[in-house]
Amino acid sequence: MGNSLKAIVAFVPSNRCQKYLLEELEEMPVDKTVDLSGSQLRWLPLHICSFRELVKLYLSDNNLNNLPPELEQLQNLQILALDFNNFKALPLVVCTLKQLCILYLGNNKLCSLPIELRLLRNLKTLWIESNCLQYLPEVVCELSLLKTLHAGCNALRTLPPQLRCLRELRTIWLSGNLLTEFPAVLLDMPFLEVIDVDRNSIRFFPSLAHLPGLKLVIYDHNPCRNAPKVAKGVRRVGRWSEETPEPRKRSGAVIDIDNKPLLPPAAKAKPGGPC
Repeated sequence: MGNSLKAIVAFVPSNRCQKYLLEELEEMPVDKTVDLSGSQLRWLPLHICSFRELVKLYLSDNNLNNLPPELEQLQNLQILALDFNNFKALPLVVCTLKQLCILYLGNNKLCSLPIELRLLRNLKTLWIESNCLQYLPEVVCELSLLKTLHAGCNALRTLPPQLRCLRELRTIWLSGNLLTEFPAVLLDMPFLEVIDVDRNSIRFFPSLAHLPGLKLVIYDHNPCRNAPKVAKGVRRVGRWSEETPEPRKRSGAVIDIDNKPLLPPAAKAKPGGPC
């Protein structure tokens, strides 16, 4: 079905048109996965909520701004993709899906997250990039099993000190925010493996050499005067990384050596890459 035809049919409020959009998806697939990405949906068809053994539900790139309470029936759901929609608030029914391990909320219009998110005790990956967040909701710090947090492309200026409670966190993506200082809380998180603060406004980087788990730090596209010091074997991506010299000091001034800065790795399709 052509995308233009889908877009027209999506605005017609009838069950027949809804089935046309879903291309007669009436039974749960054998692989327990439903992918309705890019289907021009304005609401989730209720019969999807009857697939009680469903494990993966992809609703990316639609026109959704709410979800039905019947979604609570999907208690076996482990992956839920709601990115590239029109959510201004996270529907509370999502917080009832207690088996969720991966939740994609990027590219919406979220300004906050509900306190009920703490109920998702099995959540290991959370993508909230490209929203309207001016601060990282403290409820994120209560997701004790979280391993990957992608909060890039928001308007974050700082991080809450409670973030250090996430002892399982290994990867944090903070590119494209409004950070003017390297978040101090990250210095107290020795288990972090990947730190991405690309495209912020950080002018000085403290030493990261004391972080034993660190494998990669991305700090390119900041107006920095130094590179973060790291332990041997840790890869740095940015000005004056291990592949280019540090800036020279002369008469108390920092002299920039004109080397072309390295670009961060290309963004990969989810899961596992920055926005």
